[in-house]
Amino acid sequence: MLTRIRNAGSAQLPTVEVPHSRLKESLANVLKEEGYVAAVEVAAKGKAAKVIRLQLKYQGRKPVIEGLRRISSPGRRVYVSSAQIPRVRGGLGIAILTTPEGVMTGVDARRKNLGGELLAHVW
Repeated sequence: MLTRIRNAGSAQLPTVEVPHSRLKESLANVLKEEGYVAAVEVAAKGKAAKVIRLQLKYQGRKPVIEGLRRISSPGRRVYVSSAQIPRVRGGLGIAILTTPEGVMTGVDARRKNLGGELLAHVW
């Protein structure tokens, strides 16, 4: 999902579609709440396959999402406590985590004193 968003931004596409899962939908909603994506829509494509359609935001010809980096992967899970949550680009970006209370930004997790799996950095 992150690679599709990164590629669509570099190709200056207005929208990008990714296969649906609850984790991806939560991740897309966090990006929308933080202002990196204009709109998130869950649509049915075909008989049973759902897709998440993201409308990307641009500042002129430059995408709002300058960088997107996956941290935790299936082969290397990265877990952090609330005190270990990193600041991305000195506070100019966000860290996205999965916590016991759902997917949220690093700032929200620190405020709620929650740790979890570090999914990605967005700036």
